[in-house]
Amino acid sequence: MRSEATTVDQYLAELPADRREAIAAVRSVILEKLPEGYEESMKWGMITYQVPLATYPDTYNKQPLMFAALASQKNHMAVYLSGIYISDEARDEFEAAYRETGKRFDVGKSCVRFKKLDDLPLELIGETIAAIPVDRLIQRFEESGGSARKAKK
Repeated sequence: MRSEATTVDQYLAELPADRREAIAAVRSVILEKLPEGYEESMKWGMITYQVPLATYPDTYNKQPLMFAALASQKNHMAVYLSGIYISDEARDEFEAAYRETGKRFDVGKSCVRFKKLDDLPLELIGETIAAIPVDRLIQRFEESGGSARKAKK
């Protein structure tokens, strides 16, 4: 379910009430824990948290470097955590911590899926968001070979 909304408020307004409440709650945790330097935006039909191009213009696709995103899909909602999925170590640590919560670990490519808010360990999501400042995300991105400079080699 890709949204054509151009603002976060528009995006939230078009969601069914139960999903709006869940997405708004996760968004609140993300905004509370989001390190300085990231910006919230609407991109790719979802709420994104990204490194502005003014901070890091050297991306392979000339788009802001995405750190996290929040979306309502057809059959579930999802929190995309690009910041951990470009690091095997961070991904493994996140998975171990997630499993310790006792909640069902339902993941896709770079995302954690949930059907209702109670399915998601909000505290862990907040800790994960807070743990990756902008400079660390950029470092991980460059180490993964994702920068435009490395992609040209």
